[in-house]
Amino acid sequence: MPREYEDYPTSPNPKRFYRSREDKMLFGVCGGLAQRFGWDATIVRIAVVVLSLLGAAGLFVIAYLIAAVIVPKAPFGGSHISPEEDAFWRGVSDRPRATFGNLKYTFMDLEDRLKTLEQRVTSDEWRLRKEFRDLEGH
Repeated sequence: MPREYEDYPTSPNPKRFYRSREDKMLFGVCGGLAQRFGWDATIVRIAVVVLSLLGAAGLFVIAYLIAAVIVPKAPFGGSHISPEEDAFWRGVSDRPRATFGNLKYTFMDLEDRLKTLEQRVTSDEWRLRKEFRDLEGH
């Protein structure tokens, strides 16, 4: 990466598609696809070969070469993220509508839970129970 671009932040999403540095036969495109989607690289390679032999060989070769030129290599050292962050990113959909829908329903659920909590805390019964707990503590 040129020095003038090093100050720009990279995508925080570890699911970004890179060419693999470790799991490669030619340029690391199949290995990168396998890492990106959590598949076995051997199966990805076999699928590419089989699909190429079924009649679209020229298309797959061109697509592979374009990906080899356009897709950047994985950064050195890999991504060091916590298990919690990894779980979060695995739950994020690649489709913006699905992600938005999931967030919408998550916030609606949180709002319902907050309303229930607010009702309980502001009720007379809660105040009475709090006074009993305070008396028991003395």
